[in-house]
Amino acid sequence: MKNLNDMSDEELALSYSDGNNRAFDVLLERHQSKLFTYIMFVVKDDDLANELFQETFVKVITKLQHKTYASTGKFESWLIRLAHNTIMDWYRHRRVVNKTEVSNETALALYLDEDSSNFRNFDFVNAQISSELERMIDSLPDNQREVLRMHYYQLMPFKEIAELTNVSINTALGRMRYAIINLRRMLYSKGMTLDVL
Repeated sequence: MKNLNDMSDEELALSYSDGNNRAFDVLLERHQSKLFTYIMFVVKDDDLANELFQETFVKVITKLQHKTYASTGKFESWLIRLAHNTIMDWYRHRRVVNKTEVSNETALALYLDEDSSNFRNFDFVNAQISSELERMIDSLPDNQREVLRMHYYQLMPFKEIAELTNVSINTALGRMRYAIINLRRMLYSKGMTLDVL
């Protein structure tokens, strides 16, 4: 029989599904650090990250025990997607907004094309504008806010965003487009403008 440490993630997942508890220990050992880091990066709170990490692995255990995991060769992506969904469920359930602060560069980047290098030169955006912008972002529909934060705060490419949110790349891009349109509309309605718009 193959040594557990020599098995792929997919083989370990299937082995655990078949009743080998040690296979799960190896999976946990392989992925706990990266998964916790991902969750912590998103929520920025140690206690909450621990809670969501545990909740994610409860879901992993449940899905594996019920044999709902299909081996596709992308166990790590599946695991990150479960963590992402757990985080989003937590935010939706509690209606808590993400506490990530918007830096001046990030605030301006929201209004510029990705290819523009100009936003790095604009360090004059003050904390009041950043705070107002954060309130506007919080008022976006969930799916638009989610894509916007994943792309600008977590620097995720749209392909990865599409995979994590279970939508096509075009849908992810569309959600980003509408998020920026809505932010511009909100800025306009408040009489706010930035030179870079």
